[in-house]
Amino acid sequence: MLRVAVPNKGSLSETAVEMLQEAGYATRRDTKELHVVDARNDVEFFYLRPRDIATYVGSGALDIGITGRDLLLDSHSAATELAELGFGGSTFRFAGPADEFSELSDLAGKTVATSYPGLVGNFLRDAGVDATLVHLDGAVESAVQLGVADAVADVVSTGTTLRKAGLGIFGPVILDSTAVLIASPETKPTTATLIRRLQGVLVARQYVLVDYDLPVRLLEQATAVAGGIESPTISPLRDPEWVAVRVMIPRGDANDVMDRLYELGARAILVTAIHAARL
Repeated sequence: MLRVAVPNKGSLSETAVEMLQEAGYATRRDTKELHVVDARNDVEFFYLRPRDIATYVGSGALDIGITGRDLLLDSHSAATELAELGFGGSTFRFAGPADEFSELSDLAGKTVATSYPGLVGNFLRDAGVDATLVHLDGAVESAVQLGVADAVADVVSTGTTLRKAGLGIFGPVILDSTAVLIASPETKPTTATLIRRLQGVLVARQYVLVDYDLPVRLLEQATAVAGGIESPTISPLRDPEWVAVRVMIPRGDANDVMDRLYELGARAILVTAIHAARL
């Protein structure tokens, strides 16, 4: 039976569970449940702290897991990244008083507070910057004001929280993180089905189906507008001068493609969501 780690709380948990549900797996009904057996799919799910998942998977105690790339790199786990999952994006940056820091080398000999000492330590070491790290759990933006550190390294979205603490962002991006699927060093062949299913969910979220009627003489031009994954599906209509076309396109392009097809001469243009897919 495949043993899978799932975040039990935090920003990654809800979307991870939704993806597994869309992929056809049984998930917990109560947030207090920590273990769910999906006998139909021969899978066991273990709901764990996101920060611990890479450790469990890397040790081989569990076969596969969903966690953040930042947590994987911070853990020094032997687990390997298999695929990005398209959610949970975050960016890690350095921040400090603007009159003291403007570039990475300014951190030499300074103290940096962070919740990710493994990740930040590796980054500084690779950059040849010798700084002392202070490990704090949770928000670190108050560390400078309280005299615990000279600068911080943390997740940044808009930078508003850091600016309120009197800090400015400087230096290069430490990491652009996202939710990832990770596997133990000895990956089981049965992980292929779960990976394929989750990739199918990603495709379904990223693409839509477009159906439309079109004069046959305009088919080449319409194909140039929306060519599909391999090639459009073309079906004859009662009127021999018209055809029905079905094509899969990126969800974000849907309205632009509809406008261009209509201007070209297509009619009865319909967009349909995709529930699941295999490419």
